[in-house]
Amino acid sequence: MQAEFIERLVSIFATLPTIGRKTARRLVYYILKQDESFVKQFAEALLDLKQKVSYCPECFNYTDVTPCVICSSSKRDSSIICVVSDPNDVVAIEKTNDFHGKYHVLHGVLNPLEGIDANDLKIKELIARLNNNVKEVILAINPSIEGEVTIQYLAKIMKQLDVNVSRIANGIPVGASIEYTDEATLARALSARVVLK
Repeated sequence: MQAEFIERLVSIFATLPTIGRKTARRLVYYILKQDESFVKQFAEALLDLKQKVSYCPECFNYTDVTPCVICSSSKRDSSIICVVSDPNDVVAIEKTNDFHGKYHVLHGVLNPLEGIDANDLKIKELIARLNNNVKEVILAINPSIEGEVTIQYLAKIMKQLDVNVSRIANGIPVGASIEYTDEATLARALSARVVLK
């Protein structure tokens, strides 16, 4: 039987996404091997994260400044808003260096089976942002069943507004083999084909 303090921290780490009890135990043992200054820095970083990071009042991404760096940048095109479901999606899109508009983070997708409806997401806040300045909304939401429901719901709402609504293309990833691509992805790739000039 392990010490109570070890088991307590293992249980806490095991509640994190994608962390099972074996990985949680390895993390605890790693922390035990570190010197006290590392542990203090780790604890302080966690407290700072919780106390100093909040939602940007405009895009609802996580930030430690208000508004966030992207929303306050004069170099970003405020006429284009890319709607994503999670803050991780902003990070992924920013890594491409191809999008220069602004973002809106929903913090989830519609999922009636789990009781997540439009009131649980940042949809009202998105609609409030769609003024005369916004010309296009790009829906960059994962193509899961729940993601598709969310995309259709948002498209229906925004159809009544004077704004172009698009969605990111989905299909076969670069470097993938058609032979090993699933049928749904292949069907999407075919239907979202583009004409070569």
